[in-house]
Amino acid sequence: MAATRRLAAILAADVVGYSRLMGADEEGTHERLKAHLAQLVEPKIEEHRGRIVKNTGDGLLAEFASVIEAVACAVAVQREMAERNAGIADERRITFRIGVNLGDIIVEDGDIHGDGVNIAARLEGIAEPGGICISEDAFRQVRGKVDAEFVDIGEQTLKNIARPLRVYRIPTAFEAQPRTSCPAGRAPPRS
Repeated sequence: MAATRRLAAILAADVVGYSRLMGADEEGTHERLKAHLAQLVEPKIEEHRGRIVKNTGDGLLAEFASVIEAVACAVAVQREMAERNAGIADERRITFRIGVNLGDIIVEDGDIHGDGVNIAARLEGIAEPGGICISEDAFRQVRGKVDAEFVDIGEQTLKNIARPLRVYRIPTAFEAQPRTSCPAGRAPPRS
């Protein structure tokens, strides 16, 4: 099958400290992660009309036709993970970091490739534990349309990405965060 190109929203998620968790309790960590994926993450991706492209052991890559759906899915997952982790000891918590980008991708044999995917993965890498980072391209589309607060953290230099990219983060304290839409202006950068 020939490769094709299309615009897509890409969500990259990864478990924070997965190697440490596996070292402390390999079977328990594996079972808890499988449960979170099956009971929360996979249903949320389906609910928001996305598809899982691949699992990466301690994370996943998903594609959405709508960036609004991708970011709403990320917010829903992180909010529910905060609830699921309430009362769990820090050393046993499974916490995700999520990055979302809107970009052109190459689709081949069911997999996705290209700069759009790489940027999503790099955004995930700079997100705080329990947090979400999105690209400026994604932010332009979701501003005022997703039930979350966005903080402009300025231009970021991402590993192996040619140009700096303006990034927005969604604060991690979902259990304490008011569920309001993004303010019309830019929020000040985090300190």
